[in-house]
Amino acid sequence: MKVISFKNIADMNISPSMCYEWAEYMIKNKKQAILPPKISLKPFDGVFCNVMPSMVFLDNSCNTEGVKVVTRYPDRVPSLESRILLLNADDGEFLALMDGTWITAMRTGAVAAHSIITFAKKDYRTVGMMGLGNVARSTLLILLDKEPDRELDIKLLRYKGQELDFAKRFEGYKNLHFSFVDTAEEMVKGSDIVIEGATYLPNNVCEDELFEEGVLVLPIHTLGFTNCDLFFDKIFADDTGHVHHFKNFDKFRNFAEVSDVVNGLKPGRENDKERILAYNIGISIHDIYFASKIYNLMAEKGVLDTLPDIEMDDPTEKFWI
Repeated sequence: MKVISFKNIADMNISPSMCYEWAEYMIKNKKQAILPPKISLKPFDGVFCNVMPSMVFLDNSCNTEGVKVVTRYPDRVPSLESRILLLNADDGEFLALMDGTWITAMRTGAVAAHSIITFAKKDYRTVGMMGLGNVARSTLLILLDKEPDRELDIKLLRYKGQELDFAKRFEGYKNLHFSFVDTAEEMVKGSDIVIEGATYLPNNVCEDELFEEGVLVLPIHTLGFTNCDLFFDKIFADDTGHVHHFKNFDKFRNFAEVSDVVNGLKPGRENDKERILAYNIGISIHDIYFASKIYNLMAEKGVLDTLPDIEMDDPTEKFWI
């Protein structure tokens, strides 16, 4: 079993377009996956440990399965950290213990960018953003790769100077026009798209009347917008099993999985007045698919041969206690 680090993955220089392609493939082919609900352990306020198993049918060639474990400890740097155990489901071979931090950031951004392209009104321009960590960066990076010529006015909610670092990261993009706001209300009002990347929000961020017609809200970590559950025209999610326990689920006006929209089974946005909320909870089939593709790329390029192994000294025949 190989050990694959964050640096090993980052050094592969995987493009934003490839990340989008992988996410798009798994969204479309979600029904080919075995996806039980994740187990979420929350021992303290703001701390969690999520265990997320799944199996995916990989490109009509083989089955891959794995388990992702992601933890959040607010005093740790980075606060979010994850690992992936990757297996070949055809024979049960343990393939790799992989860093999941890079994969989590990029697949989450790819899924968010996919939701923007799928559900935003066609002439969107103004984007409000809060929670300006790596997931917000990957979302914008992948969106810009898909729509490089779109002019965007981006309102960043000020927080500990993160808005300055975020704007500096994208200063080379001449089609981006940044402004900074001091309140969530300013960030939401007048925005065509609202992106929330904060990993902890105890309350809803603003009142109902600030969400204008046609807005798309993406609460990447599902926080801060439960009031929208009750009056938005349509709500989409990456998996019903991961949202059916939401307190307002039975009150959603119109609900469907993103996969069903992509496959033409349910309607998506039907006009530019609909208010739409997209709950992409983060399902492990994306992580496992990303991990499989990265593992295969490393094998093709000979990188796996240079990486350390974990030797488990497993028994090779029937044993008795």
